[in-house]
Amino acid sequence: MSKDLTEVTRLLNLYIDGAGKGNADKLNEAFHASARWFGTMGGVDYDVDKAGFVALMVESPGDAGNMTAAITDIQIDGTVAMATIKETGFWGTLSFTDYFTLSVLDGKWQITNKTFAHTGGEHA
Repeated sequence: MSKDLTEVTRLLNLYIDGAGKGNADKLNEAFHASARWFGTMGGVDYDVDKAGFVALMVESPGDAGNMTAAITDIQIDGTVAMATIKETGFWGTLSFTDYFTLSVLDGKWQITNKTFAHTGGEHA
């Protein structure tokens, strides 16, 4: 595995662990300071900055006991990458497909954006 692929995979796993367990340190390490989250769920559009997303995950971690998440695709081209994660059981019943962009900024890989598709389940 290349050094870049290893690092991108590590950051995506920091996201999975951080969002699942509400771990701010892992999320803050994985995401660039200006990262954003976008998507629509239950008819509500989300456009959230890093601080807002981290606070939401700390307050309401995604893993209610049955969450699974799998990295299904990573594409790297020089200093940018695209990745996909499939999640089920998020907040107990929700499923998502998450699309991430990553860049080498300030000499290190960082997640710069997450856009999600709500693919199943209803939010309480």
